[in-house]
Amino acid sequence: MQPHLRLKFISLAAAALLPAAGQAAETPAAPRPYGLVIHGGAGVIERKTMTAALEAEYRAKLTEARGAGYAILARGGTALDAVIAAVKILEDSPLFNAGKGAVLTADGTCELDASIMDGRTQAAGAIAGVRHIKNPITLARAVMEKSAHVMLTGDGAEKFAKQQGFEFVPNDYFQTDARRQQLETARERAKQKALGRPTSSLEADPFSRTARYGTVGCVALDQAGNLAAGTSTGGMTNKQFGRVGDAPIIGAGTYAHNATCAVSATGWGEYFIRVGVARDIAAQVEYQGATLADAASATLAKVAALGGDGGVICIDRAGRIALPFNTAGMYRGYQLSTGAAAIEIFGAN
Repeated sequence: MQPHLRLKFISLAAAALLPAAGQAAETPAAPRPYGLVIHGGAGVIERKTMTAALEAEYRAKLTEARGAGYAILARGGTALDAVIAAVKILEDSPLFNAGKGAVLTADGTCELDASIMDGRTQAAGAIAGVRHIKNPITLARAVMEKSAHVMLTGDGAEKFAKQQGFEFVPNDYFQTDARRQQLETARERAKQKALGRPTSSLEADPFSRTARYGTVGCVALDQAGNLAAGTSTGGMTNKQFGRVGDAPIIGAGTYAHNATCAVSATGWGEYFIRVGVARDIAAQVEYQGATLADAASATLAKVAALGGDGGVICIDRAGRIALPFNTAGMYRGYQLSTGAAAIEIFGAN
């Protein structure tokens, strides 16, 4: 082909790709939705028992955690990084039962649990019963990314942490006067129960119910369409025998899969484990085509039917969220690329 003919051919081909005169160019694809949801535990959280000053503290810390995670998503960061950023802030606050401010075991120490899951690869990491790791959620991520395992516990988890260069803190770093008082109260109630106080009366006691709860978590969807979930807790006040709840159990307290949703749970762990709460929600979305809201509500109903309660936070691959709970309140918040945002504490009543 002669050079001038080749140029003419290229020009005509290029012209054929241009929109016809008066025809509008194709509309650019809508940006992917993104956002995150956080929680700071569910339980007996009632407006009548909380001062305005304390409520303001909770709202400020939840807002800080939400903002830290959302800022990462807004600049194109990963859902995993957003989850870590949000959860670390909640772990560092004595207001919540995770990291600093964790509840005390029967032995008067803090034992911490955490887990994280990557919805893109379904890789997961968890730790349980650690006593000297300042931010347990970061060690859970290290287990996921730098070990061949999903869960490490107790001394073994801390041995791994040393190999990874983690900072260790004394156990009393986590302890607060308020948590010590809670432990004394729990011990006294346990003593009264042993002496014959009716179980039904104990279960009606707000402290007894509150003592079971207190977990922090975050679920996130990033601009690349990837989901992640993370959960961290100090467990149950006066827990014994190395008790582990649902927070570090993948499929119970934490789950994420890009094909469905990301879930972080908070509540009475024994029941959440038995139901497999986080995976149960995702399974309904995957196999039944249930909406996120319907799946989350149906799963909590299963927990309630067994005698447990609590709440979950969820986000799906389309950026839809669900935050149901069947307790008096749940510390929670969300921020989405649509502009929707909220920080909430109490239930409807």
